[in-house]
Amino acid sequence: MQVTKLPLFLIFFASSLMVPLPSSSNLCIESAMAAEVRTFGQNGSNASSGASGENGEDRDNLTIFADGSPLTLNLVGEDAQPGQEGKPGEDAECENQPTGVKHNLQAPSGGHGGNGGNGGDGGNGGSLTLYATDLSQLQQIFVNASGGKGGQPGQGGPGGQGCRCSEPYWTVETCSGNPGDPDYRCTTLEFRCQDGKNGANGVGGAFGRDGLPGQLTLINLDKPLEADKPAATVTMSALRDKGYLLSKNIWETRNGASALFAPGSVIDDQYLALVQRLERSFLLIWNAPQSFNQFSQEKVTLKYENDQGIQVDVPDNIWIEGTTQQQNNITQFIVYNAIYKKDATRLESKGLSGRERGLQLTLIDEADQSNLIATKFDITYSITRSDPRFRPVSDYTTKYEGEIPEDLVILDGDTFTIDIGMLPIESRYLRSGLGVEIKIVATRTFAGYTDQQTITVKDVLGPFR
Repeated sequence: MQVTKLPLFLIFFASSLMVPLPSSSNLCIESAMAAEVRTFGQNGSNASSGASGENGEDRDNLTIFADGSPLTLNLVGEDAQPGQEGKPGEDAECENQPTGVKHNLQAPSGGHGGNGGNGGDGGNGGSLTLYATDLSQLQQIFVNASGGKGGQPGQGGPGGQGCRCSEPYWTVETCSGNPGDPDYRCTTLEFRCQDGKNGANGVGGAFGRDGLPGQLTLINLDKPLEADKPAATVTMSALRDKGYLLSKNIWETRNGASALFAPGSVIDDQYLALVQRLERSFLLIWNAPQSFNQFSQEKVTLKYENDQGIQVDVPDNIWIEGTTQQQNNITQFIVYNAIYKKDATRLESKGLSGRERGLQLTLIDEADQSNLIATKFDITYSITRSDPRFRPVSDYTTKYEGEIPEDLVILDGDTFTIDIGMLPIESRYLRSGLGVEIKIVATRTFAGYTDQQTITVKDVLGPFR
């Protein structure tokens, strides 16, 4: 292989041209320094919003009796106050721009203007209650019941002024190494200053709502209208001794209120007119053989129904046999019998007696009301080879279940005697020594009311003492 020899001075010259390039890490650092941004001065503060305007006051309502005399009625609602203007945003605080710095600069911005306040709502016009038996007399009355005007909105405040840069661009030369050294090099970086922004103007407020016009209530009477009494809860004593008067005012919604008054009148077009006043008395008539004193403080609720007269709601704890009669404007509630509900379920077992086909169960009505209350009995007859009188038994077997025929039940005063042995139960299940569970369900009915009572008898079949 041929080797070429170079002169020594040529080798030295070539080596002096091999200047090392800047490393990539140095370039990144210089680039990051060039991208850094710093602020100077101080931004302006944002302004506060304007206050909303005050609402107008509603005008007081008025009641008058028309007699044909000329009248001027001012029922106008109060106008609302305007919203306040938003405050101006604060100007930025500008300082001298720093010079020769090795970073970008941001000038301060102005503060935002405050929003304008909303206008207040106008007050409502006063309502008019007018008694008049001759509608032509209303033509002598001029009424202005318009609502107050809504307030104007406040304007938004202007934004504050931002600062401007005195020197938008500048350059800074940065060198590394020593002059004359092979690794000596210089870099020129360019920087800029960004002007501050003006603050945004505030948004204007909203218009206030106009007040509503007053309404007319027209009553075709020449005396004050009494309040409704369509319902009441009253003791039975008061209903028997004094009775009670219920009333109901019937109203109709109509249009054309302004046309009823003098030309130019202002009032809500819809109005209420009294069509009819209904009155009806209620009286309790006690024709029951039971003593009234035990029921006298019980309370009855009365409701006036337009087409059905007075509806009577008796307390749930009382069973009443009665009827309602309508005579002219009087509702009479006539009571023929009354008992307390609890007295319908006071049957008590007096135990079993007899044996086999003569087996009987005796029940006593402790409330002694069975002459009024219809009673139907259902029975479940079960047997066990254990004695169920003193401990729980789980081996019951049902041998009969069904309704007890009426001819097997004898009522004597307050005592029921039920011929259980005459039911279609096999004789072997009626013999002495068997344990039995006899469950009686008594359904008690009176004047449309119904309740049930369950009586359970556990015993060993006789002979009984």
